[in-house]
Amino acid sequence: MPLPLQASLFDGQDDPEVAPLTGIRRVPLSATAWIDLLPGWLSGADSLFTHLSESVQWRSETRRMYDGVVTVPRLLAFFTTPLPHPILTTARTALSEHYDTEFTTAGLCYYRDGRDSVAWHGDRLGRGATDDTHVAILSVGASRPLLLRPRDGGSPTSRHPQGHGDLLVMGGDCQRAWDHSIPKTTKPVGPRISIQFRPAGVR
Repeated sequence: MPLPLQASLFDGQDDPEVAPLTGIRRVPLSATAWIDLLPGWLSGADSLFTHLSESVQWRSETRRMYDGVVTVPRLLAFFTTPLPHPILTTARTALSEHYDTEFTTAGLCYYRDGRDSVAWHGDRLGRGATDDTHVAILSVGASRPLLLRPRDGGSPTSRHPQGHGDLLVMGGDCQRAWDHSIPKTTKPVGPRISIQFRPAGVR
């Protein structure tokens, strides 16, 4: 049975708000790829998690893998406009202004427990296959590690727990040259929702 969300001890705010992006920290992955990190960018993250988990029309998807069809191990939703909460519009506008790029879509993933995951991949459908691009991930709910490794394989070289309002932005050629994942875990973990803001033509 999935664990309920354990509220953050540091976030008692009901109305979600985003902070200025001035405190963001850049971590180079290579000469041409980087990630930006801002833990706790969103306050009131637990309130937003509750709103999204209860109001979004989540869907389950299946995909063909090898000789069979498997269920995607997470629930999904996709938005352009309007977004499912006003704070997400505020966040998208702030990110667009900060990075001088227009984020137009919001893809949501609902990881219900440690059995839900996303395999190694890059956002290389559309413009992400040929152009440098930004992908911004805002996480609410329990913390889960986001791993990154070079696209040609090898062990993960970057690990960043994401949850409770944390922001992670991938930029440069990160989508072409690096892969990222949320691995499964047998540890008892609560649910997490990630909101991925992308420019048009990037999936």
